[in-house]
Amino acid sequence: MPAKRNPNKFVYRGIVFTGLAARSLFRIPVIPSGLENLPADEEIRGLNRTRVPGKGAVVAITHFGYLDFAFAELLMWRKLKVHMRFLVTKKAAKKKFVKAVCDWCEHVVVDRADGAAAYRESVEKLRAGHYLAVLPEAGVSRSFTVRQLKTGAVRMAAEAGVPIIPVSIWGAHRMKTRAHGLSLKSVWKTPVRVHVSEMIRVDADADVVKETRRLQDELQAGIDHCIDTYPVTAEPGAWWMPRSRGGSAMGVEEQQVLDAADREKYKITG
Repeated sequence: MPAKRNPNKFVYRGIVFTGLAARSLFRIPVIPSGLENLPADEEIRGLNRTRVPGKGAVVAITHFGYLDFAFAELLMWRKLKVHMRFLVTKKAAKKKFVKAVCDWCEHVVVDRADGAAAYRESVEKLRAGHYLAVLPEAGVSRSFTVRQLKTGAVRMAAEAGVPIIPVSIWGAHRMKTRAHGLSLKSVWKTPVRVHVSEMIRVDADADVVKETRRLQDELQAGIDHCIDTYPVTAEPGAWWMPRSRGGSAMGVEEQQVLDAADREKYKITG
């Protein structure tokens, strides 16, 4: 097994700047709201956030497309100069380049068949003052509604004593999602709405299931707000709209069947 590479903030910063350049090149409007809900007491000097033990956060992000994480990171960088640490699947990290990026950027590699080690590492990072990005749906939603969440985000926040920042992303799935690949047409000038809901604080003895449902409701409310204020009016039956909004996305019941099949695959792929 190759030696683990040392963290390198300049690699992370280079990735962020590449994302900013791509956004500019493809003229992607990113429309944020709820920025007043982000922490207001971070110490920022130039391009650096001062990481303080005990002042981390779980950033819970909706997952409708494969680029949602990028727009969440670009927002957190622009407002707080945060280098979020992401949970990256064991399957993805088998690729040498991805594994190198995980090392340099201090991401957490998680085995979806057995996530105990990744959970412990995540809590340690949160306690050390990192922002940990979590996609609590544990996979891309085919219905473009927030599906039932895993409890990990809430459990980690409660154990580490840090808040949860709910971030809802709408529009990035039009660029790349399941069955719809990336293309110049799909990216060019496609607006992305990003809404930050009020932070959620979870007591150590809280009902994890109840608090997870609360987080799901907050994320869905954020998505609803994004749809209501999205600058593009979808045609009837648009593939990128949920059925409840007149679109032709997959129904929730059919999605649940496919999600169950995915979970069986994760036991093998990690």
